[in-house]
Amino acid sequence: MFNGKTKAVTFSYDDGVTQDVRLIELFNKYGLRATFNLNSELLGHKGELIRESVRVSHNKNKPEDVRHIYEGHEIAAHTLTHPLLPSIADDAEVIRQVEADRLNLSELAGYEVVGMAYPCGGQNFDRRVSELIKHNTGIRYARNIISNHSFKLQDNLHEFYPTVYHHREWDKMFELADEFVSLSPDEPSIFYIWGHAYEFDIENTWDRFEQLLKIISGRSDIFYGTNREVLLNK
Repeated sequence: MFNGKTKAVTFSYDDGVTQDVRLIELFNKYGLRATFNLNSELLGHKGELIRESVRVSHNKNKPEDVRHIYEGHEIAAHTLTHPLLPSIADDAEVIRQVEADRLNLSELAGYEVVGMAYPCGGQNFDRRVSELIKHNTGIRYARNIISNHSFKLQDNLHEFYPTVYHHREWDKMFELADEFVSLSPDEPSIFYIWGHAYEFDIENTWDRFEQLLKIISGRSDIFYGTNREVLLNK
């Protein structure tokens, strides 16, 4: 149960980009909670990406602004420098990338960081990596990028599968949202949405996402929490 409720909604956004500020304003407007996964050694870096032939800002928030920007939400790890962890042969370096990031972010956040999202696309985790993290760091849950389109609880929190990826699966996300708000489950159920805030700039889909938030927010039978609150306190 989630605070006495059988349904929970949570969000997860990667990279610590400046677009997170606008996204957090939306979440706060609708009383929603999210987790933001940051690379501590990349904070403050400026950059841009080409996504679907569109140039978008990929500027990172400054370390001194992290606590204020993400207040009321959860800060989680995303490794120090965003490497593809399965490609790192040295176990010690995998552990360092995760644990040092976790400790850096804990200092910036003012509380112990215990969650993470695996960085990079494709096969961004494997059993070796998840076991290294589970047994050698303070990370208690780690999200991958493979949608399972499911609301069911999962046993292995160090290989946690999200429900849906907002940017590539808009129609499916709205379909799942309608299904979830109508659901009257006998067992605890989680609707977990993930992505990157800069992706809303690619096709200016901010208003479309706000429509989703209107659908799933303000419901007395749903608990709205961070990843930590939903995954670790059920």
